[in-house]
Amino acid sequence: MNKISKISFEIQAKDPETQARMGLLTLGKHKISTPVFMPVGTKGSVKGVFQHELKKLGASILLANTYHLSLRPGMDILRAAGGLHKFMGWSDALLTDSGGYQVFSLKERRVLDEGGVCFQSHIDGSRHIFTPSSVIDHQRIIGSDILMPLDECPPAGTPLSYQKKALHRTHTWWAQSQKHFKETTNLSNHSQVLFPILQGGPHKILRREAADTMMSYAPEGYALGGLSVGEPKEDIYKVASWMGEWLPSEKPRYLMGLGRPEDLLESISMGMDMFDCVIPTREGRTGRLFTSQGILNIKNKKWEKDFNCIDPNLPNSSIGKTYQKAYLRHLFMTHEMLGAQIASLHNLSFYFWLMQTARHHIQQQSFRTWKKQIQATLAARI
Repeated sequence: MNKISKISFEIQAKDPETQARMGLLTLGKHKISTPVFMPVGTKGSVKGVFQHELKKLGASILLANTYHLSLRPGMDILRAAGGLHKFMGWSDALLTDSGGYQVFSLKERRVLDEGGVCFQSHIDGSRHIFTPSSVIDHQRIIGSDILMPLDECPPAGTPLSYQKKALHRTHTWWAQSQKHFKETTNLSNHSQVLFPILQGGPHKILRREAADTMMSYAPEGYALGGLSVGEPKEDIYKVASWMGEWLPSEKPRYLMGLGRPEDLLESISMGMDMFDCVIPTREGRTGRLFTSQGILNIKNKKWEKDFNCIDPNLPNSSIGKTYQKAYLRHLFMTHEMLGAQIASLHNLSFYFWLMQTARHHIQQQSFRTWKKQIQATLAARI
């Protein structure tokens, strides 16, 4: 049977002018300060970044993907390895998506029905069936600290009638997942918790139904799905605002897939606590850097003879204070892989700095003023 969950969430400070809050999420031995950004290690690796570098930068929790790990290396290897923590050499917390996002992103390669999803592998064309129970079994083997249930994530613009159908399917799958989670054995030497995913698109009536349904189960935390799938920013913000008002304040709230710095700050102001996105490393690999002065494209010729450091204003970033813009541009223009690594490390250090600074201003009760001052700068092109 499932071990007793060892999770707690303590709100340590609140901003008086917004819904922003600073907290401490405890997952067994892991202590995670919130708001927190989770780097994405889809296949057990944050692309181009060593695990010890992530730890050095300040990462306290990573995200991995059940669908991709089930294909490669496969559950047999992960079971033999003793779970993903040991397999990848990561001693801190892990959260796993269930494969529900691939219902959206791989819609041309899947068949969906009430029982689950049949995916045709993008690797070799083989077929793999995901059910509410099997994704729990997979995540038991992976050994993640926070698990996600199978859900249906409709794309932006989906008609209300289908959004309602998808919502009810997600609720049915959640009930099955939660039951199976309670009945199955924890294979890890640490506790595991299961968060429900709230769907409903931009529709207030459906989001309210999702919140009420999931709150009736009194879970350990809540995940907001169906956002960052092509909808306008205004829809993201209004859904986050609703959930900030409706969901229990004593439980952590995870807004799935959100990643632009200015959007993170807006969502924090609405009471969201946890975020993940591939943006910092994906953008870094293409030469786009997030800095305290705005966004720069290091490939632009204007940086060819700029011998200033990337971002000396980031107090936690040895990367930003060490490497010159001209040197980093040189690496990209000569296709040296070190360029992508440096840019990825820098972007991650920027995101961790942003979360740390947000927590500081929440604690000082100055978050709203700071957010207003910095948001436009972060989105500017330099």
